[in-house]
Amino acid sequence: MLKIENLQVEIDGQEIVKGLDLEVGKGEIHAIMGPNGSGKSTLANVLMGHPRYEVTGGSVTFQGEDVFELEPDERAKLGMFLAFQYPSEVPGVSVANFLRTAVNSVREEELSPMEMYRLIQEKMSIMQMDPKFAERYLNEGFSGGEKKRNEILQMLMLEPKLAIMDETDSGLDIDALQVVAKGVNELRGPEFSAVIITHYQRILRYIEPDHVHVMLDGRIVTSGGKELALELEDKGYEWVRQEFGAGTQS
Repeated sequence: MLKIENLQVEIDGQEIVKGLDLEVGKGEIHAIMGPNGSGKSTLANVLMGHPRYEVTGGSVTFQGEDVFELEPDERAKLGMFLAFQYPSEVPGVSVANFLRTAVNSVREEELSPMEMYRLIQEKMSIMQMDPKFAERYLNEGFSGGEKKRNEILQMLMLEPKLAIMDETDSGLDIDALQVVAKGVNELRGPEFSAVIITHYQRILRYIEPDHVHVMLDGRIVTSGGKELALELEDKGYEWVRQEFGAGTQS
């Protein structure tokens, strides 16, 4: 599904990602954990084509396609999706109109207004969202939890093949966290993969990962199963620095 080889990324002349390797197979959920400044969000933004970051080395392929040859909208049409850590407000554009435009842009045939209405209602029900929510302007005046639910609503509508979730659990209470996890688990299956970027183990209680990776100083320094997340919570990231250092990979 996704193959990253020796990825190197700079921003304003500073190297952030320093030779990262990762492979995500079909139907797999991968968690990437690490402290602030380790390069996790940079990785997410680079995968979706944020123009601020400069790729100085390495390669990324998605379903065999060279990601760096594709514009962000082309990546989305192929089936890549990014749930933002800090979703933007878009005054004047309703949630319903935004979803309608996004869904029809990635489909070969546009949905009729009635089909779209039914789909929005169905997915909002899964996310336990009031139907009136669709009439509000995108993220304007939304709480943190509402913004994150809206991100997962978009994901359910678009049905991507690969979801990259950049600290979607940040700032969520337990109820909102469970609803967000429910949305991800709704898509889980042999054709859906996800990369969950997070500081904390708590979201992984609700979305069970197949693989857990620890990122430090721009590299993945160690990987394991879900038990690695529990070990991290118990020992902290300082244990990772002492055990693995920033320049090794295991």
